[in-house]
Amino acid sequence: MAISGDIALIRDVLQFIGVFVSFSIAYVSFRGVRQTESSALLRLATAFFFLGFGFLAEGVVGLSQIAPVLPISATTIVVGGLLLETTGYFFLAFSHVVDVMLSKKMGAALLVLPVISFSTGQLSDVLSILSFYFVLYGVVETVYSYARTRKPDTLLIAVGLSLIGMGTFIQWLSLLYLQVDVLSLLEVILQEMGLLILFTPVLRFALGGVRLDGPV
Repeated sequence: MAISGDIALIRDVLQFIGVFVSFSIAYVSFRGVRQTESSALLRLATAFFFLGFGFLAEGVVGLSQIAPVLPISATTIVVGGLLLETTGYFFLAFSHVVDVMLSKKMGAALLVLPVISFSTGQLSDVLSILSFYFVLYGVVETVYSYARTRKPDTLLIAVGLSLIGMGTFIQWLSLLYLQVDVLSLLEVILQEMGLLILFTPVLRFALGGVRLDGPV
């Protein structure tokens, strides 16, 4: 999708901020793994490692449109970036599935994935709606967990994931139906805000040993 100059520049800057935040969360989580040997933190580090590279790929596409020097087409890089992001969101959802199974508690799993995702024709559309589904699963499970525990950190995770989920949903809409520059910018802003909100409970968990009842 072509984006006008000023909005494209702001979007590219935000993408690289997303790279920094994602890799920061991955680094903090990995440090936590070394200190606590927590499998939950390992899954979290893996998720944000993929998300960081996904944001990086999309940021590189923006720069290549300003100075086209890459031998690979922008479409290929965008699809690769979406694949990396979807993988990251999958690890977030998968982590919570593992936690639910280990705790032998039934969650509020969503079972409409095949109907929603694979009805679209383009690979980028499929990846975007898969990302939205995985984040939505994390939101539902985290809200369900907060209703049981009433822990502030769990609520923060739910809010952060909700903002990321809104961003991924707008991303899907902009790819599938709409060609609106403001939506593309709003998508990134919501994802960045969600990542920043997630950073606080992750930092507390990794460095302070606080247990989170969320998709980690």
